[in-house]
Amino acid sequence: MRKWVVLSGIVLVLGLFCYFQNNALVTAKLEIKSSKIPKSFNGYQIVQLSDLHGKSFGPNQARLIQRVKKSKPDVIVFTGDLVDAKRYDADPGLTLLKELSTLAPVYIISGNHEWWSERWEELREEVVKTGAVLLEDDRVALTRNGEEISLLGVDDPAGGDVPAALQSFEKKKGFNILLSHRPELFSVYAEFGMDLVLSGHAHGGQVRLPFIGGVVAPDQGMFPKYTEGLYKDGDTHLFVNRGLGNSIIPLRIFNRPEVVEIMLLAK
Repeated sequence: MRKWVVLSGIVLVLGLFCYFQNNALVTAKLEIKSSKIPKSFNGYQIVQLSDLHGKSFGPNQARLIQRVKKSKPDVIVFTGDLVDAKRYDADPGLTLLKELSTLAPVYIISGNHEWWSERWEELREEVVKTGAVLLEDDRVALTRNGEEISLLGVDDPAGGDVPAALQSFEKKKGFNILLSHRPELFSVYAEFGMDLVLSGHAHGGQVRLPFIGGVVAPDQGMFPKYTEGLYKDGDTHLFVNRGLGNSIIPLRIFNRPEVVEIMLLAK
């Protein structure tokens, strides 16, 4: 009898641990300083979300919305994989975008799962109805007190051509932020002179080990290079968001779902 009580206790503790690891949101904070950032944008707050994969954080995404609201964003960006191709359910993602649009302007790009779902055409129309702005190889100007920075967004390689899209953008002075789902293309982003790139896709390496980091990531394999946090190549910074949901591997360990606050600072 005692053996079964101990075993049940171990199972319960492991279950609670896994639930916490996969559902307890954490906020990462980042400051980006640049002489290219206009004075009007000093203190400008960007919130980045990524890789929801159809996951819900409470009714109508209430827990996630509350966490974003606390960040007081000037703009919100979502860097792909709103849905999961294998377990397609668009409602959690569309609800999230609709609620986020009441807090600040929202910009979103596609991830590979949008294209893999083979329902991207219909989903695209629903995304636009939420009030979010879909960037498909597009550039928009973010303005503040008569000054501006550029926000660019490219389609995922599952349905687009990232180098060709970057090549098509008119060269523009000032601070350029790129939304692109795939961190493994970092050298391409640096080649085209992006100042800040926001990506996802790697899911933080899924399982994170002390002194080692992420264990596995799509399109990077085992012990991937780009899994979470900030990377630098010349004057280009890449931030890889750990994401919110799961896909093929259904479990996160030491890798909680992440909301990212990015504050711009003018040098």
